[in-house]
Amino acid sequence: METQTKETQVVMKTSLGTIKLKLYNETPQHRDNFIKLVKEGQYNGLLFHRVIKDFMVQGGDVTSKDAPMSKQLGAGDLGYTVPAEFVYPKYFHKKGALSAARTGDEVNPEKESSASQFYIVTGKVYKDAELAQMEKQKEGRLKQSIFARLQKENSAKIKAAYQSGDKAELAIIRDTLVGKTEMEAEKRKDETKLTPEQREAYKTIGGVPFLDNEYTVYGEVTEGLDVVDAIQNVKTNRQDRPLENVVIESVSIIE
Repeated sequence: METQTKETQVVMKTSLGTIKLKLYNETPQHRDNFIKLVKEGQYNGLLFHRVIKDFMVQGGDVTSKDAPMSKQLGAGDLGYTVPAEFVYPKYFHKKGALSAARTGDEVNPEKESSASQFYIVTGKVYKDAELAQMEKQKEGRLKQSIFARLQKENSAKIKAAYQSGDKAELAIIRDTLVGKTEMEAEKRKDETKLTPEQREAYKTIGGVPFLDNEYTVYGEVTEGLDVVDAIQNVKTNRQDRPLENVVIESVSIIE
């Protein structure tokens, strides 16, 4: 894995125009994997196969090249994953963010990234009240995950009290776990708050805040957001595939 100070610049030519991107050095495994695929020509001829207005445009399904409209797309990959590299809150899901697609938490609790599939965030602009509501939901999810972990850690004690029918002991355990949950959540409350930079970005250019810390953000659009908008505005079918193919004609690294 290379260590470098200059950020890698990428040119992606599509059938709707050219998008320029930069890859972050703080996500070196994603950066190096993307560079490798570009140099191998893996992306040339693939489609933006999943387009959802005010959300994101997704490409990189290796089976999408010249795929007939009847073909189900979205599962094509290269047979390996890239470990998650969250650099949060510095890099987040603002409009124009380049992020890695992945399979769901139930089969992928480590949130490892797809080898080839990526998406570019479009999202929407949020109001302060909406962002405050999202922070509240995030806090709720954090408390749920802490409580679930503590329950698991104390499962033997809970099971013993349950089997003996000791309701008083069960109540004590529950109250103790609730108290510990609240204390830990208080210590980790920064995880649920948006930074001033995030708040400003989500209120002005927009994005998708609820994807933060769930998918690796490893680059961003530097030129051609109008092209990304053109892609998100195409007509799509029920599977979110554009009715007229949006082709990634070529991707190259600016040396």
